[in-house]
Amino acid sequence: MRERVWLWITRMWRRPGIRISAFGLSALLVALFAPLLDRSLPHWMVERFSREAVLPILNILASSMLAVTTFSLGIMVQAFRAAAGQATPRVYRLLMQDMTTLNVMSVFVGAFLFSLVSIVMFRAGVYGASAAVLIFGLTMLCILLIVIAILRWIAHLSQLGSLHHTLNVVEASATPPLERLATVPNLGATPADDASRAPDDSKPLLAVTTGYVQFISLSSLNDALEKGDGTIWIVAPPGRWVNTGTPLAYFKGDCDTETLIDNFTLGDERTVEQDARFGLVILSEVASRALSPGVNDPGTAIDVIHRIERILWNLGRCMSDPDRAPQTLFDRVIIGTVSPADLMQDGYATLMQDGGDRFDVMAQVLKATNRLSQSDWPELAKAALAIHETAIGIIDRRIEDPKAAETLRRKAKET
Repeated sequence: MRERVWLWITRMWRRPGIRISAFGLSALLVALFAPLLDRSLPHWMVERFSREAVLPILNILASSMLAVTTFSLGIMVQAFRAAAGQATPRVYRLLMQDMTTLNVMSVFVGAFLFSLVSIVMFRAGVYGASAAVLIFGLTMLCILLIVIAILRWIAHLSQLGSLHHTLNVVEASATPPLERLATVPNLGATPADDASRAPDDSKPLLAVTTGYVQFISLSSLNDALEKGDGTIWIVAPPGRWVNTGTPLAYFKGDCDTETLIDNFTLGDERTVEQDARFGLVILSEVASRALSPGVNDPGTAIDVIHRIERILWNLGRCMSDPDRAPQTLFDRVIIGTVSPADLMQDGYATLMQDGGDRFDVMAQVLKATNRLSQSDWPELAKAALAIHETAIGIIDRRIEDPKAAETLRRKAKET
């Protein structure tokens, strides 16, 4: 339950409306409770900073921040839609969680609400002479935050919506789940390869709705199994699509079915919290869109090839680290392992099918898979070699020019 609550809080905090509203509410509370501290101020400050000094500044902030917020919101939505149109619709949700954009928008809205409420409190006579000093100081702090936010916003706008920025966001989202494969393999559960199969008398745990498995609260699930002296074999890991009434898992023991079901979060979309393969799928989709006849941008596809290679190479280094000491945290939960073969397929299979007749794209695929076949992680090296052979087969079928095909076969040995 703790993991599920934390997941809900994290998702809510990344939503633009919630984050911006939280900043706005904080600014509102600051403006409302400022008079409570006015008795601690020295007399000379009260005489120097009066309401006549701060009201003109508040009026400027209130009028300008509303215009800036409206304009920035329009730019943000337009840029994100353009990025999703040229990359893949799956990136829109990732872009909407961009922390720089959300923080800048939050500062603008918070400054607008603070200045507006302060003006109302002054006009209503709620603020006294001492409160004006506090409001003046808070206004100066607010102006400083606005200047920093504007500078960050200007720098961010230069790349917002560009394909390069979109790929950076996707790569940054794809990396953490894969890094956890090295530090906490199988999400901390017992690998299915190291455990016995589910017995014939085990009971199925059926999905109560149709959708993707987005998150599994393994800690709470393991605690529930310990109370009932049970074991669970998960057959629908994060990223798997399930229909209502189909098995999510099989379990054995005296466990409450509803308690076990509550630890599975299902939704209409795949997410990157625990789905280690989804980030590579999104990158592959971007490459496929770039290779479509309407776009015809092989340079982006080549960029994606190199990014996937970098992600998998770094994963291989982590997996082959001699100091790596993975532990099984949830011994009563058994789940399948995300294999290097799955990751290579997610990254390169669709890309090769869409770009199999392009010399430049296939040359880079051959070089990337050849380099990955030299990874210190044996399983990744073996999977890369299999994809390498598949790429050569696609070249033989799709490249019509015999000389070009022969050149690619020679490049198959290059790194």
